[in-house]
Amino acid sequence: MSDLRVVIVDDDFAVAQVNRAFVDARPGFTVVAEAHTGAEALAAIELHRPQLVLLDVYLPDLGGIDVLRRLRADDDDVEVIAVTAARDLDTVRRARQLGVRHYLVKPFSGAALGERLDEVRRGIVADSAMPGAALDQRAVDQMLGGASTRRAVLPKGLSPVSLERVAAQLAACEADASAAEIAESLGMSRVSARRYLEHLVSRGVAEVSPRYGNAGRPEHRYRAPHTRPLA
Repeated sequence: MSDLRVVIVDDDFAVAQVNRAFVDARPGFTVVAEAHTGAEALAAIELHRPQLVLLDVYLPDLGGIDVLRRLRADDDDVEVIAVTAARDLDTVRRARQLGVRHYLVKPFSGAALGERLDEVRRGIVADSAMPGAALDQRAVDQMLGGASTRRAVLPKGLSPVSLERVAAQLAACEADASAAEIAESLGMSRVSARRYLEHLVSRGVAEVSPRYGNAGRPEHRYRAPHTRPLA
């Protein structure tokens, strides 16, 4: 299979250059254009017809979600990796509803981006190898980002078992909780608990909000979608 054509969309020129260099260095990928606004992104995608877009959500004119909405309205099903500082639950949900299966919260590691790139390529190769074929449950899970896919793309140092424990503990909370509270309840370090919580946020199955105490320093509070809103 030939290289996948990629369009990089980011309002920060320096970040776009870094991402471009990384993607171009990854076997199987070629960057065909950069865009720094929503309008530029739509024009570049129409011109180059890429198979993958690295899309920032915060853009100076059209937001990334609006770019996605216009693409889907035009029946463009290009694969998208969201690479953004936007981590609120509403944005993550809307991105997922518009077909985004990979969401990287800035700052992220090159390894994390590499994993998402390889996952996209494997999916496109698999799709092209079986057009019209009937799928079994495993194939359906892989295409829709099911449990097996989530385990496969965990960042280095995170384990599926611990992730499930943190997710279950957060879901059991009646309201929000801090990383320290989750860590104490599970007998793990606060740093580890926070890494798992941030991963849940990036996947759209948890949300985070700062709470300011008397000292004026914010404490990140996490909650599962079904719990009471953050105070």
